[in-house]
Amino acid sequence: MDKKPIQSDHAPKAIGTYSQAIRSGNLVFLSGQIPLDPVTMEIVSGDFETRARQVFRNLQAVAKAAGGSVDNIVKLTVYLTDMGNFATVNKVMGEFFTEPYPARAALGVASLPKAADVEAEAILVL
Repeated sequence: MDKKPIQSDHAPKAIGTYSQAIRSGNLVFLSGQIPLDPVTMEIVSGDFETRARQVFRNLQAVAKAAGGSVDNIVKLTVYLTDMGNFATVNKVMGEFFTEPYPARAALGVASLPKAADVEAEAILVL
């Protein structure tokens, strides 16, 4: 099996036993990103919109390190601790994605690492 780890210094380092992304053939599986600042490794300050934007910046950095961009994302999964933030995620996604948008699932969850309120993972095709 072809399995190559992808790493970007412009996204947070892994905080567990995982890679930022794994490339297998022309598929890249991006691990979930929470709104960590890649330099401080702390949750960014500000409102939910600011935190959601950081999540997508982190995904963008890993996609770039893999040789692609968010335009190559075909499947996106978003995890929210408050589904009331769903509309804000849609708004922020509009800043990062153009049509055709990736397939997406949004899930309400009880908690996320480091008490984050949003996380997103993706699959992209190169």
